[in-house]
Amino acid sequence: MTIKLLGIGKTDDPAIQNLTEVYIKRLGFYNKFEFELIPDLKKVKNLDENQQKTKEGELLLNKLNNSDFVVLLDENGKQFSSEGFSEYIQKRLNSGLKQLVFIIGGPYGFSEAVYNRADAKVSLSKMTFSHQMVRLFFVEQLYRAFTILKNEPYHHR
Repeated sequence: MTIKLLGIGKTDDPAIQNLTEVYIKRLGFYNKFEFELIPDLKKVKNLDENQQKTKEGELLLNKLNNSDFVVLLDENGKQFSSEGFSEYIQKRLNSGLKQLVFIIGGPYGFSEAVYNRADAKVSLSKMTFSHQMVRLFFVEQLYRAFTILKNEPYHHR
């Protein structure tokens, strides 16, 4: 199974980008992992919030296959402990999925079309983080999940 993270916009902060890349590289030792960023929309000044979400949603949906299991990283999603998230990942690995796709929305969240396509929603926290930080936190937690599953010492219980 491939695990994929989809997001919108580039990471401006080189420190966050470098740390994100560290965890992406580490993930490669455990599972096939892809990270894809869709460029920011151009000329958003003339778009209202819903129009921007709709356009971003179309770009996100075009990156999905019908067979993908899609999980939105959403503030209203299910919250897990790190151990619980590792169990969630293990269940998906055992399910025979070809691709598990996690999506980080744009600055205003997701369009209704993206919500309708989603199979699940996961929340990293009740707090709000920048999209750049969410990328880092997510790849770190995914790496942590694999170290928990492999009973490795990265996660101290």
